[in-house]
Amino acid sequence: MMDPVDLSVRAVEELKGVLLATKRSDFEALVEAIAHARTIALHGVGREGLMMRALAMRLYHLGLDAHVVGDMSVPPLRAGDLLIVSAGPGAFSTVAALLGVAQSAGAATACITAQPDGAVPQAADVLLTLPAQTMADDTDGAATSTLPMGSLYEGAQYLAFEVLVLMLRDRLGVSPEHMRARHTNLE
Repeated sequence: MMDPVDLSVRAVEELKGVLLATKRSDFEALVEAIAHARTIALHGVGREGLMMRALAMRLYHLGLDAHVVGDMSVPPLRAGDLLIVSAGPGAFSTVAALLGVAQSAGAATACITAQPDGAVPQAADVLLTLPAQTMADDTDGAATSTLPMGSLYEGAQYLAFEVLVLMLRDRLGVSPEHMRARHTNLE
C-alpha cells in the first residue's frame, strides 16, 4: 500500500518544481494582457477546462468582465478583448479553431501550455508555459510524475492561476474585501 504522506510530499515537490521553472516574464506578460483587456473569454478542454473555469471565476471576483466559452452569456470578442486558452500538450483542434476565430475578430490571444512549441501556443500572442508533464507525454512508460494522467499540469495551472490573481489584484489595486464582495450569495 502506498503511503499517502509520501505521495503528497512527492506531488508537492513536483508542483514546486514546475512553478520554480516557470518564467516570471510569462506571468508578467499575461498579467498585462489581462489588465488591458476589455472582455476576457477563457477556454480549455477536460480537466484543463475546469482550471480555466476556476480562473474565470477569480477574474470575475477581481471585477473583470470574464466569461467561459460555451456559456450562453459570452459576448462576441473583438479588438480590445482577450481569449485565454489552455493547450497543455500544445494542440487541441477545438482550441486552435477558437483561437483563429478570436484573432479574426481582432481580439488578442493568450495560451497556457506545457508544450510551447505546439501549434496553438505558437499562434497565440501571449504565452504562459508551465513545464509539467501532461497526459500526452505520460504514455508508454514515459510517465515521470507521481500524479496520474496529466494531473501535474492541471495542479500547476491551479497554483499558477492563483499567483496570477494575486499579481493582478496588486496591479489593478483591488482589495481582498472588494473580491469577497463579488462572491456569490446563492450558495
